[in-house]
Amino acid sequence: MSVDSEVSPAAIPRTTSLALILAGYVTFVNMWCTQAILPVLAKSLHASPAMTGYTVTAPLVATAAMAPLIGVISDRFGRRIFIRGAALLLVIPTMLAAFSTSLPMLIVCRFIQGLLLPFIFTVTIAYISDEMSPANAMKMVGIYTSGTISGGFSGRLIVGFVTSLINWRAGFLTIGLITVAASLTIAFLLPKEKRFKPTYGISGALLSFPNHLSNRRLLGTYAVGFGVLFSLVSVFTFINFRLAEAPYSLGPAALGAIFVVYLGGVAASPVAGRLGARMNRRLLMAGCVGLILAGLALTLASQLWLICLGLLLVCFGIFPQQTLATGFIGVAARGAKSTAVGLYVTFYYIGGSFGGIIPAAAWHTTGWVGCAAITAAVQVGMLGFALRSWRDK
Repeated sequence: MSVDSEVSPAAIPRTTSLALILAGYVTFVNMWCTQAILPVLAKSLHASPAMTGYTVTAPLVATAAMAPLIGVISDRFGRRIFIRGAALLLVIPTMLAAFSTSLPMLIVCRFIQGLLLPFIFTVTIAYISDEMSPANAMKMVGIYTSGTISGGFSGRLIVGFVTSLINWRAGFLTIGLITVAASLTIAFLLPKEKRFKPTYGISGALLSFPNHLSNRRLLGTYAVGFGVLFSLVSVFTFINFRLAEAPYSLGPAALGAIFVVYLGGVAASPVAGRLGARMNRRLLMAGCVGLILAGLALTLASQLWLICLGLLLVCFGIFPQQTLATGFIGVAARGAKSTAVGLYVTFYYIGGSFGGIIPAAAWHTTGWVGCAAITAAVQVGMLGFALRSWRDK
């Protein structure tokens, strides 16, 4: 295959696209699978609801801690070996989680999952940036993001319904079987790198961190990533608390089904990827923020259908933001793209951790109104960073 055909938008093999989509899917089907069953876990493992929340936080913390190191390693040894290996190893803690006899054991399993997940998520984005032209990479990131959104939606939905029908242990076993199938498919279909250039020596990789952190375009992108997961965790954690209370009183299966609004992000992300390759990113970002603010306003209504419509608009805005930000890393980074992506992932998951902490105080004092207001303020701040840092040279 010629170089020209490799960079052509039509030249991305379907098998490669499938492998990359599954890499995103298997990451997030594991990442968020406990979010819809926290009350069930609290009852089964004799723990408080607040403590079961650590099953959501543990993989986020582990991912944030590991992401920069993974960038250093993959810049030296390559991408494909880590994507395939981590996906296969992920089966182990996922299956072990189903047999946890205590909440601490389950949290440890979730933490180990979080140590492996960035080997897939971080390195896959670097793989796309290395192997494809900028226009093709932007489109592929949009398709890949659809896989991540589908995984996040499926993890919550599948575990919620299996828990309602059988129990939460069967839910984890189901996710484990899905992980087996996805990891084997990735191992067989993901092609070997053709354009990867190793960075020799840890010192060279470590020197890339000051370069990235002095790059204003990357810093603005990291701020956007922080705000993306902050907003996502804030909205979909505390709206669950609201919908679990009267007059809605939704159970785990119904709360899992609420995440069907994620499918709006599945549809919007590839569109954002294509538009981001042709249009002004800052204009697209402003449109995304407008959709999210409108969606947050609708979630203040009392009717359930209006709340769901508001959540759908939030998804239409948030997930394209993720596509635009991750696609811009390869453009803004001056070499060592994997470490640049690793830092992005760190800021992204730190934002997610704060998204579960900062709105909690508002929830206890002002309820969902306060949580929505904090999320809106974060979105406006993100727009400011994007407008300043996403200028094309």
